[in-house]
Order: sequence, then C-alpha cells, then structure tokens
Amino acid sequence: MPTTTEVPERTIPVGFQGEAGAYSQRAVKRLFAGATSVPFHSVHRVFEAVEIGTVAYGVVPLENSHAGSINESYDLLVRHGVSIVAETIVRISHCLLGLPGTPLDEVRTVYSHTQALDQCSEFLDSLQVERIAVHDTAGAARILAERRQSASAAIASAESAELYNLEVLAADIEDRADNSTKFVAIARGNSDLFGPPEKTSVVFATADMPGALYRCLKEFADRHLNLSKLEHRPSRAKAWQSNFYVDFDAPVHDPAAQEALQAVAELTSFLRVLGSYPKAR
Repeated sequence: MPTTTEVPERTIPVGFQGEAGAYSQRAVKRLFAGATSVPFHSVHRVFEAVEIGTVAYGVVPLENSHAGSINESYDLLVRHGVSIVAETIVRISHCLLGLPGTPLDEVRTVYSHTQALDQCSEFLDSLQVERIAVHDTAGAARILAERRQSASAAIASAESAELYNLEVLAADIEDRADNSTKFVAIARGNSDLFGPPEKTSVVFATADMPGALYRCLKEFADRHLNLSKLEHRPSRAKAWQSNFYVDFDAPVHDPAAQEALQAVAELTSFLRVLGSYPKAR
C-alpha cells in the first residue's frame, strides 16, 4: 500500500497545467492554502511530475458541468501510479480580453484553450471571428500581450487580464451561466490533508461473459451504494475493450464497499481504485 503523504502545508509544491492566471491555478489555491503553484505545459506533465516526486501533489481538471469528462485526465489516471485525494469545483467565468483600447467590433481572431472556445461558442458566433486553439487560457492572454495584435483577443479569466495588463472587452461570455469544472488533487499515496474520505472512484474492465456489466453494477446496488458517476472509455490495453469509471458515495474502507469491490473483482479482468476522498464542498 502507498504510504500517507505528509508534507508541511506551507511548503507543498503543487503542479498544475497552464500558466499564471489559469483556472487550474485557482483550483490549486482553493485546495491548498499557501502552497507553491508549479506550472506545467500539459496535464500529462503534471501526472509525470507527481509520479516521480518532482511535486508533492498535482491538480488536474476532471469534468466540466456541460462539456462532460476530460478524457485525457481519466486516461492518465489509469496509466500513472497516482491516486485522487481531493476534489473541488471551480466556477468558470470567461472574459474576452484585448489590448487596452481595442474596440470589440474590431476583433477578428480569438485565442484560447479549445474547451474555452467551445464553452463560448454562441458569443463567438455573434462576433464572427476566427478561433485559434492554444494550450491554456492564461497562455492565450500572455500570447496576446506579447504579440500586441490589435485585432486579436483571448478568452481567459479576469485574473489573467490583471496579470498581463489586458482589458476586459466582455465578461461572462460563456454559453451557460452555471459553467463549472471539477478539479481533483492527485498524489503518489493517500493523504490526511483534506479530511476523511466520503466517496470512492474506481475503474474496471468487465470479464468476457454475458451480463458482466449488469452483474458488476448489481453488486453496488445490492449493498445500497449510490453511484454518482458511470462512464466508459476505450481501453488502451486492448482494442474494442472499454474501461468503466464508477464513483460511489462511500469510503473505500467501508465494509459494504469492500464487499462490493471483492465481488466486482471476480467479474472483471481489471479493477483499480483510483482514490477515496472527501466530496467537494
């Protein structure tokens, strides 16, 4: 079993994908008071840094309230030896940023992360602008500030406008007013930093038998374990095989959870607990 992570809170290095002002950094600040935010270019690099010990924790996006699961993050949870130890939900409020004095009707090109562009599609359609995807929302703001392109803009946070001396041309431009993203903290082992666990995430591939998925889910239902998530993704281990991701509302050490997981293990070719952790507040 992995050992418990024990790091003095104010010296914790926490990795996140993006640059200063990214929504992922906002999630870091919500989960870790006084921690040192360490930026990485990609979510993959965050996982690698946690796994090899470059940082004590990482914070990665897992699911958007409207766009759905972040598939890359789920795939990386399977590939890397890390566990989910906490979660938080961040309200995503996008702004259109431009160089000071830029008229909104003169914007012709907009830079941002592909998900931010998708989340603001109705607003962008009204402007009839070219959309250019980059690695990060805050990175888009930095690129705009460095290139000084007067007919260009970036979709990013209000914090990014302050960091890169840009002007908010339009605020709250996302298509849905309740747009939020769930971020999770990952670590090489368990952690007592966030309190007792309340939910558990697992991934499994069913055995090659009729009704295998039904029988797996029945093991949870028979023990009155509520499933708050069920989703499948193609397995990278075998063509045409799916991995099923399940969240249930109980800590992994709960006797009912232990019984269910033992029963499910007999119906699967692969089963792994991704983490047991407190629910987002």
